[in-house]
Amino acid sequence: MGTILDKIIAEKHTVVEELKTRKEELGTTVQNKPKYSFLNTLKSANTLSVIAEFKRASPSKGEINAKLDPTKQAGDYEQFGADAISVLTDTPFFKGTFEDLTKVRSAVELPILCKDFIIDPIQIDFAKHYGANLILLIVAALDDETLKNLYEYAIEKDLEVLVEVHNKEEAERAIALGASLIGVNNRNLKTFEVSLETTEKLASMIKKSGSFLVSESGIATTDDIRRVVEAGANAILVGETFMRSGNLEETLKQMKVSI
Repeated sequence: MGTILDKIIAEKHTVVEELKTRKEELGTTVQNKPKYSFLNTLKSANTLSVIAEFKRASPSKGEINAKLDPTKQAGDYEQFGADAISVLTDTPFFKGTFEDLTKVRSAVELPILCKDFIIDPIQIDFAKHYGANLILLIVAALDDETLKNLYEYAIEKDLEVLVEVHNKEEAERAIALGASLIGVNNRNLKTFEVSLETTEKLASMIKKSGSFLVSESGIATTDDIRRVVEAGANAILVGETFMRSGNLEETLKQMKVSI
């Protein structure tokens, strides 16, 4: 029996074939916005940068908050101090869409991360077309050649790339790639278990490489924030905590700590 990640990637091959039948969409005009750079934000930051995620559901949590409007949620994220916004565009497992991405793009003047399981350049084309400034590449889902090709393709498209890792071997692969932005997912995508120790164990080698470090998943409390900041994180990616928050302004403010 395969892992959750195996199931998602298997489904993604079907999605890619479907996207290839929709190439004509890429020829239509979408709202052009100036380029927003998350890397530039990190270079000048003196507080922990926050990537706030719009996520309706997940395989581990099921439905999180399906009724939230992406335009309003993104506007609130920007108003309350988020530095970037992540938008899930995977439909089968996370109930996200490219429509969510374009709605968020029209609502904010912040860098936007297209959060998906990217295995083919066509997904990068759609992400760019619908307003993303960054894409996610998950090392665990890609062999070295595919990872390198997708990374270079995204850079050519004037996109920034968050390269996601979960263990030492994957971190070494991301560093060898020359990634400027490395995300440590505290969630094991094969079991979906979460541990902040993942960031603590990998932070040193990532920081030594000169890359910026983003800690992803499992960050909800002030103690969680303290741990990842002490480890050396430049930024955090937070989804479920914000999507469930009854006081988003206060929740987000608590995360903007000095680094």
